[in-house]
Amino acid sequence: MRIRIHHETIYRYNTPAKSAIELLRLTPRNHDGQYVVRWRIDVSEDCRLEQHEDAFGNLTHTFTVDGPISELRIGVSGEVETQDTAGVIRGTLERFPESLFLRGTALTKPDDEIIAFAEDAALAADNTLGRLHALQSRIFETFSFDADPTNTGTSASEAFVLKRGVCQDYAHVFIACARHLGIPARYIGGHFLRSDGLTTQEAGHAWAEAYAPDLGWVAFDPTNGVSATDSHVRVAVGLDYLGAAPIRGTRRGGTGETLAVTVQVDQAGRQTQS
Repeated sequence: MRIRIHHETIYRYNTPAKSAIELLRLTPRNHDGQYVVRWRIDVSEDCRLEQHEDAFGNLTHTFTVDGPISELRIGVSGEVETQDTAGVIRGTLERFPESLFLRGTALTKPDDEIIAFAEDAALAADNTLGRLHALQSRIFETFSFDADPTNTGTSASEAFVLKRGVCQDYAHVFIACARHLGIPARYIGGHFLRSDGLTTQEAGHAWAEAYAPDLGWVAFDPTNGVSATDSHVRVAVGLDYLGAAPIRGTRRGGTGETLAVTVQVDQAGRQTQS
């Protein structure tokens, strides 16, 4: 399947900022089942994009802009060819042993309730892959998607109390449970082509990958209750959201910042509704 993506982030300031430095993790890489046909980054201010690879092998771009800055637009667009690999991820750049992804973070630290939840879900199967599928199903059935009560700083334990949240929260809870069970797991940021024909979204998508013996890394999307398919475009990987955030940066000066994000994900050549 060929998926077309346009992702735009707009920062606005009531009082112009004097300067800004931004780090972008917005560019997908090729791997088995995913091929980037074309990809472009556009920034509204005059600047130079510096391309690097971070520790996890993500393609990153950094730039600095000088003010006054009243509005800063960052847009990416392109097309990615995908194939369904039943969630099995191969051909990615791996710089660390799987055991690194047992490391806990503030956003994925399990509390007593998450530990009990994970251990109960694990009773459903006697092998790693079966436990991961059971865990995904249990989270999908237990949580309700709700963008209001959580934010990018919400931890897995905070989201678990609410039993509500967005895809980031689902992924963090899954990761916290898997790591407690001794299964390496990591956070994935990317895009998802919805099956209902709606193409305009308010943010990108997030899911998790966990390491299963004999298969390697397998992608699980607890928000949708499925392993990743050809509807998923993988962009960035990290221990949690902070390591895979699409944009992180800082500014000097400026007050009254507002943020607007628009994401359009569509199948190339398909007539859709927004």
